Amino acid sequence: MIADVLPAPVIAYDTFTDAPRDALLPEEHAVVATAVEKRRREFTTVRALARTAMHALGYPPAPVLPNRRGAPGWPEGLVGSMTHCEGYRAAALACAVDMIAVGIDAEPNAPLPDGVLEAVSLPAERAWISDLTAVRGEVSWDRLLFSIKETVFKAWYPRTRYELDFEQAEVTVSPQSHTFTCRLILPEQAPPSSWLTDTQGRWLVRDGLLVTSLAVAAGWAPVPALGAEPPAAAPSAPSGPRPPRGRTGCR
Repeated sequence: MIADVLPAPVIAYDTFTDAPRDALLPEEHAVVATAVEKRRREFTTVRALARTAMHALGYPPAPVLPNRRGAPGWPEGLVGSMTHCEGYRAAALACAVDMIAVGIDAEPNAPLPDGVLEAVSLPAERAWISDLTAVRGEVSWDRLLFSIKETVFKAWYPRTRYELDFEQAEVTVSPQSHTFTCRLILPEQAPPSSWLTDTQGRWLVRDGLLVTSLAVAAGWAPVPALGAEPPAAAPSAPSGPRPPRGRTGCR
């Protein structure tokens, strides 16, 4: 499912079945040593999927450790993103020579809890959500907005190390083409944003899920240099894969 909303240079896998505990590498075990079982299953399965993608790209298996914001740390030469929600896990990776940023997210196709929409949306976004809900009630447009913003943040943050708030991203959605665009509303001292905001993302609804993606191709526009890596997260921090697409051996 996740591969259907990503361009061919991105290798994507997803699953509805959790991986066994021994799929983790020793460094990763330390991160979830005290985590609850649900957190451990999610953490383990997305990393198992990520290593399957690494293999498809010609990379050896490597640990994927979260930084203080939970963003995964990829081996040099790779960019990627991971997501999980109840019953679904996915990972997407690409060579940095092909793509400079990848973000994915999955959410249940169900309305946001009361009060959440107001916290994550702008007035213009609430207007189109209301309009689309009136004519296309089979899609939880408020949850789709949330998923899109999560996807945008996952593509933006690893490149810039600049933390976005929900009100700093204004999203518009096309229900016909299943695409979206995002305009970032940033202060002057923020990193340049045109490399991301001029890019079109994709979304779909299937099997009770909303899936969103944003993939930025390398070389089409100047991008900021990678920001400094924040400190790693403390250890207490909180059915078969789909065949890959795209080329391999990109190191």
